[in-house]
Amino acid sequence: MRISPEIEALMSRLARLPGLGPRSARRAALALLQAPETRLQPLINAMQEAARAIHTCPQCGNLDSCTPCSLCADPQRDSSVICVVESVGDLWALERAGMHRGRYQVLGGVLSALSGCGPDDLNLTGLMERIQAGGVEEVILALGATVEGATTAHWLQEKLAPYGVAVSRLGHGVPMGGALDVLDEGTLAAALSSRKVL
Repeated sequence: MRISPEIEALMSRLARLPGLGPRSARRAALALLQAPETRLQPLINAMQEAARAIHTCPQCGNLDSCTPCSLCADPQRDSSVICVVESVGDLWALERAGMHRGRYQVLGGVLSALSGCGPDDLNLTGLMERIQAGGVEEVILALGATVEGATTAHWLQEKLAPYGVAVSRLGHGVPMGGALDVLDEGTLAAALSSRKVL
């Protein structure tokens, strides 16, 4: 069966999105094309509006429609604490948890020799400017529990040492509701090494 080049192009573009493979892209394209007035056109409009209005915050790296972003512009947030994250998705996850009331810095990646991401590829300008301006007391390294995340955290800790700010890291280990007998050795080792006195 021959599929038109336009449909093939749509499926190909959809398949490049995270979480969508060729089969999911085919189903999504079919759903969009079977209801163009209620699904396809509103999606096109929303994507065009997002492309026009959304940009990267020059201070922290968040995505927003205002400059600086709404988090950087919020006077209620604690400017003395900056939480460093790998991606905007990580920032959004922490905001959903509602526990961090400080500022953020989105690195846009982590150090990785395999993917070719080095120190110059990380978005550190806003972080260093805020630290050098004074008033920052703590930097929280909220990076993934991966080799790359640990390497980046160690590198950042060394880079920030001369500035005299406290550097902390998110706790790693046993998740809420997790049973010890099903956890891998790395998770158990991280839980034991990051234990705290009660």
